Amino acid sequence: MADAVPAPVPVSLPIARSDDRFPVRRIYCVGRNYAAHAREMGKDPDREPPFFFMKPADTLLPNGTDLPYPPATSDLHHEIELVVALGKGGRDIPEAQALNLVFGYAIGLDMTRRDLQGEAKAAGRPWEVGKAFDHSAPCTMIHRAEDTGHLAKGAIWLQVNGKERQRGDLADLIWSVPETISYLSRLFELHPGDLIFTGTPAGVGAVVPGDEMVGGIDGLGELRTRVV
Repeated sequence: MADAVPAPVPVSLPIARSDDRFPVRRIYCVGRNYAAHAREMGKDPDREPPFFFMKPADTLLPNGTDLPYPPATSDLHHEIELVVALGKGGRDIPEAQALNLVFGYAIGLDMTRRDLQGEAKAAGRPWEVGKAFDHSAPCTMIHRAEDTGHLAKGAIWLQVNGKERQRGDLADLIWSVPETISYLSRLFELHPGDLIFTGTPAGVGAVVPGDEMVGGIDGLGELRTRVV
């Protein structure tokens, strides 16, 4: 039996030092996971339970690709993040075993239509229009954890047109990678191919067409994209 419409193209990311690719199933994102960013967004950074939102897998934008300025916004913000790629899944994963699920790490941008997100927050509505738009998840290749080790500290930063906007350290995550994986696995059954964007440090701000963003995380290289 033939498909009624053409099947969507599978989404995947390249893997460093390999011809293989990492197939992407879901993208989970952690909100306000650095204390300084929580404060700049007007929230209390105490360790309240983490909260999550999602982006479709096809919002991924390959490293080095131009980012089209999205419609219906005049306030497009950058949020540089450590991305965790899962190679195994499960439910109710103990924190002590959570890193066993990790295939590798990448650098990502959680691009945000801040004005639309703000309107949704004020109305008590979901955030999808602010977070889940086309091309909203620029991302580098995946670096295997066996090559990088498990990243618990190290600089994370973003420059726009050569001027630093964001800088933090992975050690400043409110909820660590294993804590995040364990908590998320109590809400969803996790699967190989899932990505977790782990939150952004302080300094988020707007970009406009013509701006070039360059971000990095120690041990993972750089992410580059230009707004067009």
